[in-house]
Amino acid sequence: MAIAANGADDRVEQLVILTERLTELIAAQAQAFEERRPQDAAGLMEETSRLANLYRHESARVRADTRLVEGAPLASRTRLIRATEAFDAVLARQGRAIEAARTVTEGLVKCIADEVASQRTKAVSYGATGTQNPSPAAVATAITLNRRA
Repeated sequence: MAIAANGADDRVEQLVILTERLTELIAAQAQAFEERRPQDAAGLMEETSRLANLYRHESARVRADTRLVEGAPLASRTRLIRATEAFDAVLARQGRAIEAARTVTEGLVKCIADEVASQRTKAVSYGATGTQNPSPAAVATAITLNRRA
């Protein structure tokens, strides 16, 4: 069964629009991370997630049945290829920005933990028997962080 050419052209055009919009959103998120404004990226998460799920679903359908787009004119398919290449480049950019933000955040957490540990070891007093009595603030306390924090 062949897919009608106009149906394939419409599908390709919709995929181009979806890919370009998703690329815009992810580029805006990457820029927000690069400018150290993750709160701005968070505001785009709902729409980005919705479109990413739609993109994943539609691209899986096309991979499973390439006849869905084969009937589209070459110019339309070329636009889709270019939009997909731009999308891949923006995803790589976002990945670098998120990795840099993660590295900085982990470095800050380590510095704070090291400083807290060094302050706690300084608070030692001697008791009546001449032994060291750590102050209540110097007693080690475990700190647990999870990925949702």
